[in-house]
Amino acid sequence: MRKLVVSEFLTIDGVMQAPGAPDEDTEGGFEHGGWQVPYFDDVDPTVADGLSAADALVLGRKTYEIFASYWPTASEDEPFTERMNSIDKYVASRTLDAVDWQNSTLLKGDVADAVAELKQEPGGDLVVIGSGELVQTLMVNDLVDEYQLMVHPLVLGTGKRLFTDESEPTGMTLVEIETTDSGVVGLTYETAEKRERNR
Repeated sequence: MRKLVVSEFLTIDGVMQAPGAPDEDTEGGFEHGGWQVPYFDDVDPTVADGLSAADALVLGRKTYEIFASYWPTASEDEPFTERMNSIDKYVASRTLDAVDWQNSTLLKGDVADAVAELKQEPGGDLVVIGSGELVQTLMVNDLVDEYQLMVHPLVLGTGKRLFTDESEPTGMTLVEIETTDSGVVGLTYETAEKRERNR
């Protein structure tokens, strides 16, 4: 069975909204977009390792549209351009009729059922980046096997969070920890139940 990994940039207070650009996601009046950018060079190797280990990406509509508006025309000199364009991408959306970015497939029907089927197929890790609403659905349906969280030394106070007031109590097992010079902490957790099943 393929493993589903949720990989996220977070602040200390758990905010995941709009790490990349000021206008990325201003929903709810969010004014701190782009908060992760000053740390990116420091976490570059971790991001590269995660992408190289991924067999495919699973993306929500908003994250897909952000990525699809940038990577197809990004400079080939950027370290992730080739990988982002060539990797298989599965897109969860209730509103899109088609996805045009190369190697992208629109998931049909119930997203939880579609992702569960993907996990049963042969292949390597399925990695979710960003895609906050999609991640909530995957968590509710017990589809997440691992969390790779890059926690930044920053408190924003407001913004969408990975774990919300509606999140189910879930035991985690820490399997890896890394730190960067700028104070970003990379934490890899498996849900306790998944770890027990995989023994």
